[in-house]
Amino acid sequence: MTSSVKNPVDITRLPISKEEHKFEDWIIKYQKSHILSSKCTNNGTCPQETTDECQFCRYSRELSLPHMPDMVFPKNELCVQHVSGVTVSFNALDALKQVNNGKLDIKIACADAWKESRQETGLADKEIQSFDWTFSTDYCGSLSGNWTVESTELRIDMERLKQKEKILFYHELNLFEDELHDNGIASLNVKIRVMPSGFFLLLRYFLRVDGVMLRVNDTRYYHDFTTQHVLREFTSREGQMAQLQIPLSITTDPNEVASLLPIKTARFEKLTYPTTQQVLNVV
Repeated sequence: MTSSVKNPVDITRLPISKEEHKFEDWIIKYQKSHILSSKCTNNGTCPQETTDECQFCRYSRELSLPHMPDMVFPKNELCVQHVSGVTVSFNALDALKQVNNGKLDIKIACADAWKESRQETGLADKEIQSFDWTFSTDYCGSLSGNWTVESTELRIDMERLKQKEKILFYHELNLFEDELHDNGIASLNVKIRVMPSGFFLLLRYFLRVDGVMLRVNDTRYYHDFTTQHVLREFTSREGQMAQLQIPLSITTDPNEVASLLPIKTARFEKLTYPTTQQVLNVV
């Protein structure tokens, strides 16, 4: 039996939602829209590396992945910009560029199911076997401008962030998501909140392979408006379900999972940006 959709929606014509807000010397802006199309929206005639190139062709050209997540949000982007010109932004394309295209260590039944579900794409078996179908990424955001990045002993004061303070702005964006052929989930999202004292941002990659493993890669940014730097902390947590013995009801909650997994990797950095006077001196 075949079915057809009457008056299908052209997702490329769906509107892009945008907002921009200024707090102290910072501009925080975001945009969001539809998921990535599953094929070229110009009937395969896209001119490469031009403004007329569709998002599907751009992603296919810039990524070395044999397949992309089920849901990619190419228009979704969060950008935090200082008046000095430095920015940190978050988008799906840069995140997926960090996905390992080498051999994956996880040997489980759902990998075969995932492979079978992709056979119709025409991918060679060798390509699929060497592909990280969990889309694991250690992406920490995209920096531009004259940042000075260095390791630091400073830490984000999480207790201070737990104190009640007025929320001036809050937003959350999904960047990509894949259900691993109904055997779990791999997702990446970013959220930000601004308070009178500063801003806090969390970029989280969450992986759950049902019955096998859990992984959480977190990147946190915190800026106190009275300082000249931003703190960035990256942690990668991972555990095997058989060893963790976590109730199934908890494994669907990334916040609960993150609090129970052991840390495998951690990195702490101070990102210093130029003062207004330094910028004027350069000009």
